[in-house]
Amino acid sequence: MRKTAVLTAALAIGVAVSTPARAELSAEELAKLAQNPVGNLISVPFQNNTNLNFGPEKGTQNILNIQPVIPISVDKNWNIITRTILPVVWQPALSPSDSSVSGISDLQFTAFLSPANPGAWIWGAGAVVQAPTHSNAKLGSDSWGLGPSFVVLHLEKGSPWVYGVLLNNIWSFEGGSQSFNNGLIQPFLNYNFEGGTYLTSSPILTVNWSANGSNQWTVPIGGGIGHIFHFGKLPVNTQISAYYNVAKPDFGPNWQIRAQVQFMFPK
Repeated sequence: MRKTAVLTAALAIGVAVSTPARAELSAEELAKLAQNPVGNLISVPFQNNTNLNFGPEKGTQNILNIQPVIPISVDKNWNIITRTILPVVWQPALSPSDSSVSGISDLQFTAFLSPANPGAWIWGAGAVVQAPTHSNAKLGSDSWGLGPSFVVLHLEKGSPWVYGVLLNNIWSFEGGSQSFNNGLIQPFLNYNFEGGTYLTSSPILTVNWSANGSNQWTVPIGGGIGHIFHFGKLPVNTQISAYYNVAKPDFGPNWQIRAQVQFMFPK
């Protein structure tokens, strides 16, 4: 209940702050702003990932990522963009004698330092922290993690294209069975139409450096479509896409269906 109240308050503050500015941005400009991971934009995305044929029993895994993004102005030249990811997981049984489990997985918090007045090329660099917030031992690691994170993208006024890549790698503090060394590469490519509709491809490639051989990499290909709507005066970025894993661990899913709703509060 406390978390819900805090989120509701944050949304209300964001609406109050952003109301005068929203009319100045077209739907296409809002879409491009939403596609910038280090944009000066308060937003609350809810990203749902449904993984098909997951595990030895070929079940369906569902992960809802709650991903609030809050920019902090350092001075006229620099911003710090904070991004939190809290996964809410439903995991199917992994054997005939097992049972499904649901709950919260491990939280990740990233802070990017980024120029406040960039040109067509935009970048951000910082660190990512993973905290053992899981509600069930099957949904995370007991170790804390830390690593670098970097993003670069091209966003030019007058061009319909927005493209770039986000990277990070997280190492656990402790060794033993709870240790991990995980990398992420997320290239993204968007083509924006007038009116706020856009085509998108944003596959999330992951690597488990501690695994062996073909069990290290998950490599998806695919894409989808998005559109900017308005809930009253509040801009909402919606998106749906599908990805096929051309490389995956032995019991990894072969398909992922991704749906996202992002509440936007432009400054």
